[in-house]
Amino acid sequence: MSEKALIECVMLAAGLSSRMGDWKMMLPWGAGTLLDSALRSAFSLCDRVILVTGHRGDELARYYHGQPAITLVHNPDYASGMFSSVKCGAAAVTSRRFFLALGDMPEVSPAVYSALWQHADHDHCLVPGYDQGQGHPVLLPAQARALISNAPANSSLKTIVRQIGTCTVAVDEPGIHCDIDTPAQYRQRTELNRLLDTLPRRRINPHGGG
Repeated sequence: MSEKALIECVMLAAGLSSRMGDWKMMLPWGAGTLLDSALRSAFSLCDRVILVTGHRGDELARYYHGQPAITLVHNPDYASGMFSSVKCGAAAVTSRRFFLALGDMPEVSPAVYSALWQHADHDHCLVPGYDQGQGHPVLLPAQARALISNAPANSSLKTIVRQIGTCTVAVDEPGIHCDIDTPAQYRQRTELNRLLDTLPRRRINPHGGG
């Protein structure tokens, strides 16, 4: 009997958070941190997350130390741009296909990962779509690893995706567009989440009735 294929996700958490004015990955979010929430959704499907660190990477290394499903990869050139982190993360991938996700998107739900994985045999880059726009995470096919590895440092993920071609997977998930970049965005989302937590939750009778 063949072994179950490993499902991997590269999650980027290396940036300077310059627009936030504070390091956003460890900002409080729900019962944990902003990055914890992004990881939790990835692990709803994935067996391993390759967490690419950069700015304050030593703190993330201590925080996630001892978690065997998280492989920490430090990008010493993180200040040169996001694609340098993409290259670092892709170099650590061992599976044929892999997700690429952003650590500052805590409202991506597990349903997004499941929806993309249902089409995992597709040869194109799979991108979630909601309300006329594409978002994250993306599911990259086998050929992406070589293309990313061979691309020059000044290239971009968009260039790689254009080379391969995309297929949009429709999801009913606005969280695919919600990255937390500024203090105003953070306040708005956390205040909304607190409000939602105060609303009464209607119990549903599984046997029918009201």
